[in-house]
Amino acid sequence: MDLYNKLIENKDSFFLMAGPCVIENEQMPFEIAHKLIEITSRLNIPFIFKASYRKANRSNIDSFTGIGDIEGLEILKSVKEKFNIPVVTDIHSAEEAHIAARYVDILQIPAFLSRQTDILLAAAETGKIVNVKKGQFLSAESMKFVVEKIRRQGNSQIMLTDRGTMFGYQDLVVDFRSIPIMQENNVPVIMDITHSLQQPNQTSGTTGGLPAMIETIAKAAVAVGVDGIFLETHPNPSEAKSDGKNMLQLDKVYELLSKLVKIKQALKD
Repeated sequence: MDLYNKLIENKDSFFLMAGPCVIENEQMPFEIAHKLIEITSRLNIPFIFKASYRKANRSNIDSFTGIGDIEGLEILKSVKEKFNIPVVTDIHSAEEAHIAARYVDILQIPAFLSRQTDILLAAAETGKIVNVKKGQFLSAESMKFVVEKIRRQGNSQIMLTDRGTMFGYQDLVVDFRSIPIMQENNVPVIMDITHSLQQPNQTSGTTGGLPAMIETIAKAAVAVGVDGIFLETHPNPSEAKSDGKNMLQLDKVYELLSKLVKIKQALKD
């Protein structure tokens, strides 16, 4: 069974898309992937490793963006081959879609690019699974046009991810109605439980966050019936080179997922 069908036909559990925000060095992705595989295997949760090979949307021009595009993609490919797991990464242009597709299983469209038709079509043309994050400025209903663009290109392997909606200039709010609304497109819907707690556009030039609320958002999403959970994690979020202020510490992942599995089980009983 191919990956997409495996994910959409799995009704016993949500799937997990998780990893560091960006590849910081050669060792760290393998350490995080190894730990997450241990956890998800123990809890019987389908797992996809996530890491960006480059961060193109930093607030501050001096912020870390990556170790090099091909270098980052090669590490993702190595993680995929070493652990025999699917991997996902962000792309930021139509040209990047065809390059990244050589290395990963899923192409992810960042929220701020979710309306960029050329990127959506290029991602669709690769034949890879395409995960589109709902723009913070878009309604859940409007994501049907995103799905239509990709399907019109002959690709029906589509996932949608909610990562919160802008609430003023420097905060986000999660509208859990978005989950069933986007599921009406007959695609898996994922809740990004870390980015949805960002506090963007801070005067410091770096994004803030509310990681203490991660469990709250995650529990609510599973209770509503989300298909997948997305989270970014790091052994030491305070030392992460990107998005550390809204990450979940790696040694807290098992406890969180254990609680979510119990909620999912309760919904079935």
